[in-house]
Amino acid sequence: MNTRAMPLRGEMIAAFLSRDGSYDAFRRFMGNAPTALTDAKVVTVTRITTPLGPMVAGSVDDALCLLEFADRRMIETQIARLQKRLECVFVPGNGALFGELTGELEAYFRSGLTDFSVPLRTPGTDFQRLVWKELRTIPSGTTRTYAGIAAEIGRPTAVRAVARANGDNRIAILIPCHRVVGSDGKLTGYGGGLWRKQRLLEIEQEG
Repeated sequence: MNTRAMPLRGEMIAAFLSRDGSYDAFRRFMGNAPTALTDAKVVTVTRITTPLGPMVAGSVDDALCLLEFADRRMIETQIARLQKRLECVFVPGNGALFGELTGELEAYFRSGLTDFSVPLRTPGTDFQRLVWKELRTIPSGTTRTYAGIAAEIGRPTAVRAVARANGDNRIAILIPCHRVVGSDGKLTGYGGGLWRKQRLLEIEQEG
């Protein structure tokens, strides 16, 4: 496959998330991919509007691999890590998976949908994947502590590592890292901002 695309850069993200949602500005930053990337996997990315701000979604092999609030400070780092893990390039586009995702997110924000059916692709270390799997067992509208997660996965002394893996989650909401709180029950460390973490929990509790 000869893909005319280069990995996303910060200015690409800004252009892609322009208010009119146009892909034209995004494409202006694309050129011929380096030879080493011409046969790389393609991650299709799109912009999704939510009540808490725009999100960037990415899919590969018919599975969601990225869902981040567009203004997250680490979004470029997350994209770079995903590129390394998948050996991929990013191109704008749409597809059935994004339609399904948009519908489920709308239901989540409207009525606190708890069961997402969108398939996920979560490349990472064995430890990260173990933590992310455990996050998905936290019931909607409830919270767990980092220490609680560490204990559940059989690594009670790995609280800091659990916190790092939680922060490295690239699929917001569907892998509910917002449901993890400090040992004192206070909201801590959420890449999308603590105000969003609070609002997501409220939406789930109201639903």
